[in-house]
Amino acid sequence: MTTKKTGKSPEKPAASACGCGSGSGCKIEAVLTIDDRGQMVIPKDVREKAGITTSDKLALISWEKNGSVCCLALMKVENLSGAVKDLLGPVIQKQE
Repeated sequence: MTTKKTGKSPEKPAASACGCGSGSGCKIEAVLTIDDRGQMVIPKDVREKAGITTSDKLALISWEKNGSVCCLALMKVENLSGAVKDLLGPVIQKQE
């Protein structure tokens, strides 16, 4: 993956409308492009780091603010049991 230097560190993104900013644990892992069929590719290094393998199921989680989706996240389906509120609770509370 080729990255372009912008002067901003991907480790500390600017605060977004959802409250994901430096110090919140949010981190930009990659910039993805959606193709003409609506598909995207998660880079190999990110898949390996996250332990995502062929046929794994991922849940797409979205947050809305002012009637529009402002943030999207992917989570392995097997990790959804009860952990959703623990992991996403602070993020959800920040946008209220």
